[in-house]
Amino acid sequence: MSSVPRMTPNPGTALRTLLLSALGCLAFAGGAFAHGSAHAVHADADSVQDTALAAPAEIVDCTLESGEAAQCARYVVKHQPDDLRIGPFCPATIEDEGGIWHWDGDEAGLYRIDGDFLRMLADQGYTFFDESGEVYSFDIRTEGPTEANECIQATADPEVEMTVLIPVDPVMAETPSDLGTVAKVGIALDGVPIFADAPSVLDTGHMPALDTCGGHIDPGGWYHWHATATDLDAIYDAEEVHAACANVEQDPTAQFGFAFDGFAMFGTLEHDGTTPDGLDECGGHMGPTTEDGEPVYHYHARDSFPNLPTCLVGSVARDNFSTTAAGGIGSASGNGGHGGHGGQPDFDPIARTLGVDADLLRETLDAAGGPTADMNAVAETLSVTPDALEAAMPRPGH
Repeated sequence: MSSVPRMTPNPGTALRTLLLSALGCLAFAGGAFAHGSAHAVHADADSVQDTALAAPAEIVDCTLESGEAAQCARYVVKHQPDDLRIGPFCPATIEDEGGIWHWDGDEAGLYRIDGDFLRMLADQGYTFFDESGEVYSFDIRTEGPTEANECIQATADPEVEMTVLIPVDPVMAETPSDLGTVAKVGIALDGVPIFADAPSVLDTGHMPALDTCGGHIDPGGWYHWHATATDLDAIYDAEEVHAACANVEQDPTAQFGFAFDGFAMFGTLEHDGTTPDGLDECGGHMGPTTEDGEPVYHYHARDSFPNLPTCLVGSVARDNFSTTAAGGIGSASGNGGHGGHGGQPDFDPIARTLGVDADLLRETLDAAGGPTADMNAVAETLSVTPDALEAAMPRPGH
């Protein structure tokens, strides 16, 4: 596996820079997941499907995290596209089939959330159902857990909107940025935001169920992906998971979306059906995305779950994701770390995610220094892992 491209004075980097600046925006043919004759190598005002937009897309001035002035495609999207079906998430009983979960404990792997899976978890000390077989679950937007292990789902808020900024002309960063738990990855061509792996049951005790296309509803009330939804069925087949992403057309050669650094994201295969080679540590490489296209940097989905890039090679825009939701990722209470309304985040959804008391969370953070709190010390006081606390806390722009 080759290393990630760096902005160093060598011929390879110079060639990449020339190619990125020379190539214009290609028109994307067809609807959001259609595999047309040309792919949108650069984000533009037509990249995201209209049924997802709450306002017309536009090209605006923006500033990259490097401080460089740039132009970005600005997408204001709805809580979910009009024509997108979602679910199922948590099963009602162990006789039902819910969504999917990537289990990272003993017997790790991708599973359908059903009786066999939940009984396996119970054997490992994680009991998600009662004696009658009813699955413990709660709506993270309105309530908290009452059991040690519960399946998490959320009701949608149709009034919520998200604003996303994607650089039009991607710029390689000095070093790649890692994508940890729930980190922002990008936006799909269907207008659904894309995030990295969901929090582990091993960290919180609870399971934020994904549907069979790899998405779920945020505590803010809007739907987002945790997988490359256009290329999931091959993983189900390979891992013998009894599931199918029936809500999204499957095409491993299709463009799925754009990462927040502006580089395009594709399925596991090249446009001609061949397996990509020379992928770097983030899952990308230089190559053509159409039969007659020039080589450009782009990402490919992995052949295991979660099938998203593990890091981003480019520079993202400042304040690249925000939402009108009252809580959750990108909300007013989420911007600026622990700041927000009155200098405090909305503790209720954070506490519900962690399975702790909201007042105790607030008091512990304040006692530890508020915005400058030692998160390891706070996690120890709350008896949660640092990773779980970091994943649950609201995040800044990127």
